[in-house]
Amino acid sequence: MLFFDLLFLLLFLAAALSLGTAVWLAFRHQSRRARHIVVRVLICTIVYFAAVMVTSLVLPQRSMKPGDEQCFDDLCVSVEGFVRMPEGPQTRYEVNMRILSRARGTAQRENNLAMYLTDDQNRRYDPVPENSYQPFNVLLRPGESVLIARAFRLPVEARGIGAVIAHEGGFPIAWFIIGYDAWFRKPPLIRLP
Repeated sequence: MLFFDLLFLLLFLAAALSLGTAVWLAFRHQSRRARHIVVRVLICTIVYFAAVMVTSLVLPQRSMKPGDEQCFDDLCVSVEGFVRMPEGPQTRYEVNMRILSRARGTAQRENNLAMYLTDDQNRRYDPVPENSYQPFNVLLRPGESVLIARAFRLPVEARGIGAVIAHEGGFPIAWFIIGYDAWFRKPPLIRLP
């Protein structure tokens, strides 16, 4: 758990306790004190979200290389390797991604994970659809890992190719924690030389 994850949890707990206290005071007919507490919580929430957004605006996109792990709680993903093959007017990329569980006691899966390639023009290239693909949300026991392959077709003229592994869909918890790849910050880019 990162420092900012812990900070978010502590601030969320403090806000919940403060709002609970405000409700209790309102039932005891102390609405003025309850209103002051609600206003303070609202001001602190606005300041916190401003910090989250400014941080996402200021921090640059992380650049990684194949083999570097990108972790989401107890599960880590990395691009293990790739093969580039010319196919007429296109180039086929076969990319291998490893998903590793760092959990200690229970089996887990990573939902809403997506992988795509980009070029220096910020164009997105999704995987070629194939029924034989193993899903990204495979259930892993503690310490277990799995290798997942995806194939991509890009135009021959595409340059500066990089892979992106990110969450798409689901609850956007990254929008609430300082330093995550949300709001104005793009997810890490794994350069494929």
